[in-house]
Amino acid sequence: MAVESHVHKQLLGYRLTTAEILYHLPDHPAVLQTFIWQELDIAPRFPVLHDFLDFWRRELEGKLHSVRVASVGLVQPGRWGHAAHMMYLQ
Repeated sequence: MAVESHVHKQLLGYRLTTAEILYHLPDHPAVLQTFIWQELDIAPRFPVLHDFLDFWRRELEGKLHSVRVASVGLVQPGRWGHAAHMMYLQ
């Protein structure tokens, strides 16, 4: 199985995806803990995140409470603009 580079994945439509996962502590179910997950994934279906959450439900004891997702593309055209002011600092 060939390992794809991050740049190649981005060219295929993958985006940097961050998920904030809140879960109940196994020994203290009334207490919530935060876990931050970050990986390249395809929006809006997020198959990599879904695979991770399936693993979590199947293998880990902490019951999931909620998941917040943010995603941004890394490969973008360059942006530039004109400066409104120019200053010299000596």
